[in-house]
Amino acid sequence: MPRQLDQTGTQQASLAKRFAALIYDLLVLIGLLFCVSALWIVFNNGEAVSGPFYNTSLFLTIFLFNAYFWTRSGQTIGMMAWRLRVQTVDGYTLNWTQSLIRFFSSLFSIACFGAGYWTMLLNDERLTWHDRFSDTRVVVLPKRDTKKQPK
Repeated sequence: MPRQLDQTGTQQASLAKRFAALIYDLLVLIGLLFCVSALWIVFNNGEAVSGPFYNTSLFLTIFLFNAYFWTRSGQTIGMMAWRLRVQTVDGYTLNWTQSLIRFFSSLFSIACFGAGYWTMLLNDERLTWHDRFSDTRVVVLPKRDTKKQPK
C-alpha cells in the first residue's frame, strides 16, 4: 500500500541531478547483473550463457531493482546519494503498476535519443515523458541538519 511521504522543502529535480543518480544506479546495477550472470554460469557448468531466459532474467533484475526501491521508499541507491525521490503527484510512494509504467516509459524516453528527458527543459513543470505517463514526480529532498543541537 502506498504511503504518504513528507513534502517539507521539496522541489523538482534538475536534469543534471537525475543523470547523476542514473549513472550511480547504473554502476550498482552492473555489479548486480554480474552476480546474476555468475549464478547462471555456475548452473551452466562454467560455460558461457546466452538465450532468452538469461536475457529475461537480466531485464527482470533491472526492473525489480528499480521497482522495489520506488515502491518501498521512492529512492534507489543513486537517488539516495543525490537526495532525490520519486513520488506520485499527491506525494505517495509508487505502486507496482506505476513503477511498471515508469520503467517502460523511461526506456522509451532513452530509446528516443533521450528526448523524453530533454523535454523537461522545455516545459515549466520540468517533467519528463515517464513522469507524465506514470503521474509521478522526482523531487529534491532538503539537506538534513547534521549539526548537533546544544542541550
